Amino acid sequence: PLSLTMYQVVRKLFFTDCQCADDASKAYEELFAKLDTNKDGKVDVTELKAGLEAMGIKTGKGAAQKIVSSGDEDKDDSLDFNEFSNYLKDHEKKLLLTFKSLDKNDDGRIDFTEVQQSLADLGLEISKEVAEKILRSIDADGTMTVDWNEWREHFLFNPATNLQEIIRYWKHTTVLDIGDSLTIPDEFTEEEKTTGLWWKQLTAGGMAGAVSRTGTAPLDRMKVFMQVHSSKSNKITLFSGFKQMLKEGGVMSLWRGNGINVLKIAPETAIKFMAYEQYKKLLASEPGKIQTHERFMAGSLAGATAQTAIYPMEVMKTRLTLRKTGQYSGMFDCAKKILKKEGVKAFYKGYVPNILGIIPYAGIDLAVYESLKNLWLSRYAKDTANPGVLVLLGCGTISSTCGQLASYPLALIRTRMQAQASLEGSEQQPMGRMVKKIVEKEGFFGLYRGILPNFMKVIPAVSISYVVYEYMRSGLGIQK
Repeated sequence: PLSLTMYQVVRKLFFTDCQCADDASKAYEELFAKLDTNKDGKVDVTELKAGLEAMGIKTGKGAAQKIVSSGDEDKDDSLDFNEFSNYLKDHEKKLLLTFKSLDKNDDGRIDFTEVQQSLADLGLEISKEVAEKILRSIDADGTMTVDWNEWREHFLFNPATNLQEIIRYWKHTTVLDIGDSLTIPDEFTEEEKTTGLWWKQLTAGGMAGAVSRTGTAPLDRMKVFMQVHSSKSNKITLFSGFKQMLKEGGVMSLWRGNGINVLKIAPETAIKFMAYEQYKKLLASEPGKIQTHERFMAGSLAGATAQTAIYPMEVMKTRLTLRKTGQYSGMFDCAKKILKKEGVKAFYKGYVPNILGIIPYAGIDLAVYESLKNLWLSRYAKDTANPGVLVLLGCGTISSTCGQLASYPLALIRTRMQAQASLEGSEQQPMGRMVKKIVEKEGFFGLYRGILPNFMKVIPAVSISYVVYEYMRSGLGIQK
C-alpha cells in the first residue's frame, strides 16, 4: 500500500497546472510501480482496488473492474504499463472536454449556476441546493467552485467520462436523483454493453414483468371482459363478472390470455431496445451525444416500432382472454382460425387507437411523475435529493394512473376493435363511429368501462415488479 507521503507526492505530480509530458510519464511510472504489488509488470482489478483505497481515492462499486476492462487492450484482465498510461491519458482528455462543456463562461472554474444550466440543457431541472451539493462533493479547497485540477482529481479514477455518465454517477451516489421513466428504454453505458451487464438488466426486468402480469392476470381479464361486454343494458360488476367467468371455465379460466401476454415481453423488449439504439443515432444532433427531447422522441418511436412488430400478439391476447371454453386449443390454433376466417388485416384491428394512446399516456405519465417528485423534494427533502423507494413508487403509481385516465378511452376502443369480429352479431365499425355510438348509447363514462379492475391492478403490479426485479438483480450479481 502507498504511504501518505507517497500519496501526496503522486497527487502533486498528477494535479498541478504546469505538468509537462515527462512529469506525467514519471508520475504514471511511479504510480504504476506502487499499484503493481506483486511486481509482475501488470495491475489487475484486486491490485488497482487495494491501491486506490490506500491512496484515499474513493471509487464507486465496480469502478476498478470498469477501468481495467476499458484499458485492457490485449484482453488478459489486467493492465500493463502502456495500457495503464494510455487509459489515463485518454480518460483525462475526455474529462477535459466535459469540464469545458460545463464551464460556460470559460473562466476555468465551475460554479453552481453552470451546473444548473448544464443539467437544464439536458432537460434536468435542479434546485440551487442540489447544485451546491454536487459542487461540495467535488470541491477540495472549500471555495464552492471547481477548477480543472479538482475536477480531474475527483474523476481521474472514476470510469464516468461524458456528462450523461457523470449524471448517472451522481444519481447512484445519491448526490442527485433524476428519477426513471418507464416510457423511455433504459440507457446503458459502453462498459455495460461490452461486459454484458445490459442483458442482465433486461432479463431482470423481463422476469419482473412476467411475474407481475401473471399475478394480476385475473384483474386484467376482468378489465377486458368489462370493456367488451359491459353496457347500460348489461351491467357487469366485479362480483358478477368473476362469477360468470368461474361458472363458464373454472378457476384456471381467470388466467386465459396470460400465456401470450407473458410471451410477448421478450420480443417487445428486444425490439424496443434495438430500435432505441438506432433511433438515438439517427436523431442525435451531435454524434455520441443526445439531448433529453431527442432521447424522449427516440424512446417513443422505439415503443411504436415494438408495438407495430408485436401487435398481432396483442390481438391474439385479447381473443384468447375473451375465449369461451373449447373455442381455441391454444395460441397457434387461435392464429390459424383468425387468419382463415378474417385474413391478415384482422391482426392489426385497433392498431390506430393503440398507437394514438401511447402519446397522451407517455406524456402525462412523465410530466406528472417529475412534478410530484419535485414537489415532494421542495417540501420535505432536507439533507438528500433522493426521495427514497416508497416516494418514487407512489409518484410512479399516481403518474401511471393519470396517464391511464387520459388514454383509457383509446385503450377501450382498441380492445373492442380487436374483439368485435369474434362476437356474434357484432357490426364491424371504424374507430370514429364506434366512439360516437358508445357516447350516444352509454354517455361519456361508457368510454371508461373496466377502469376499476384496471386501477386495482396498478399497486400490486408495481409492487410485484419491484420485489422480483430486486431479487433478480441480486441473483444475477447486478450491483446497486
